Amino acid sequence: MDLTEEQLNKPRGVLIKTTLVDFPGRVASTVFLEGCNLRCPYCYNTNLVLNCEPAENLCSIKEITDHLEKRQKVLTGFVISGGEALLNPATPHLIRAAKKLNLKVKLDTNGTLPDLLEKLIANPETKPDFIAMDIKTSPQKYSLLLEKDSLTKIDFHEVLRKSVDLISAYPPQEREFRTVLVPSLITKEDIKNIAELLPKDASWQFAQFRNENCLNPDYNEIIPYLDGDIKELVDYAKTLIPGAALR
Repeated sequence: MDLTEEQLNKPRGVLIKTTLVDFPGRVASTVFLEGCNLRCPYCYNTNLVLNCEPAENLCSIKEITDHLEKRQKVLTGFVISGGEALLNPATPHLIRAAKKLNLKVKLDTNGTLPDLLEKLIANPETKPDFIAMDIKTSPQKYSLLLEKDSLTKIDFHEVLRKSVDLISAYPPQEREFRTVLVPSLITKEDIKNIAELLPKDASWQFAQFRNENCLNPDYNEIIPYLDGDIKELVDYAKTLIPGAALR
């Protein structure tokens, strides 16, 4: 479905015009789109998640695609992130536009919307070339990532499993799974539970938790894991998924 002129000119996300770190092996642009269905307490993209990013920081879809067209001789990739990009009606339009410019497209997703992901993958015009899925914690702990007044009952084990299976159909070099080492959410037991969801040939990238600008201010007081603790957790993950690594 084509976007209207109004939709094309509506501020949608924060554009990083050039990045060498968001898309493995590619010079890319990245857009962080507004909106998310989770409320991860340690998230530092608070304004995007809550749809309150100052308008002057946001670009419209037209501005984003104009930038890609202008820089197509330099760029080789385009990353669509968030928030949660699958929630944004502009995501299919952006993928099609980037592919028409012969750019490879990477999608970042939290894996909680497998039906939308499946629909995107099923259409060659909107199928991402690379998918990175964030896995926050054990499936049974995902209720901690929802708004307090949310009454939604979701089988997160089934939801995450379906998304992992969809992504695992990609070749190993075109997918990755990511986990932030938040002390309150990631223990050895959580790593074990997550590993049970993943294919054995997964690239599982870990990142250190940053206790700053967290969506839940209480998380700014949580002390990150020490280097020795991180090594122990990542080494344990490697015994379960050999492609586990600290980024």
